[in-house]
Amino acid sequence: MKLIDNTILITGGATGIGLALAKRFSSEGNKVIICGRSETALRQAKDSVPALVTHVCDVADAVSRCALVQWLKTHHPTLNVLINNAGIQAHRDFTTDPATDSLDQEVAINFTAPIHLIADLLPTLRLQAQAYVINVSSGLAFSPMADVPVYCATKAAIHSFTLSLRHQLKTTGIRVIEIAPPIVDTGLGGGARSEGTVNHMMVTPDDFAKETLEQLADGKDEVLIGVSTKTRELGEAMFERMNSLG
Repeated sequence: MKLIDNTILITGGATGIGLALAKRFSSEGNKVIICGRSETALRQAKDSVPALVTHVCDVADAVSRCALVQWLKTHHPTLNVLINNAGIQAHRDFTTDPATDSLDQEVAINFTAPIHLIADLLPTLRLQAQAYVINVSSGLAFSPMADVPVYCATKAAIHSFTLSLRHQLKTTGIRVIEIAPPIVDTGLGGGARSEGTVNHMMVTPDDFAKETLEQLADGKDEVLIGVSTKTRELGEAMFERMNSLG
């Protein structure tokens, strides 16, 4: 992937790995647009990187998503990179409380919203000489943590969808790339992320972003970092080990 002179949209780009990627891409000379649900978080991100372009959007809401797409067409018609990064993670214990009140939101943000956004933005991406759809899955797509089952399932679904989309678009000018982060030290899960991942095999957002751009520059279609390399290789063979961590 070329790392300069792109116009990039990063969903969930105001915090965590989204912001880390935004900083790296911006420093390489790209126009970087970040969107998210929190106007405050977006403002803070822009304060830290003034070159960022921000837009408030809830990608899981059809009206908000449609408004984003129209705004991009009008104000940023050269958009050639979509990074579907927005995601949420919730504990669900089906022996006590599966917390089904937030189930649909988790599935929508992590899985169906990226698919809708890809479909909506494909006409714009097709106009560009080089374009990229980059879906952020997770090392947990290949070997899940049992205490965040829906999160892991949505990431496995994004992995599967990305393989199919890459196949369908292989004769076009749009490359489809998957980034499978390891456990990154961010606020994912609101401080209550999977117990098995806390302080285990964790990398910093900056280190994650640095290695991600290095692998993208090397032309990787599947970016695997840290423990994600092992979960991708061993898959469910790691399940018992990962879910027995203290």
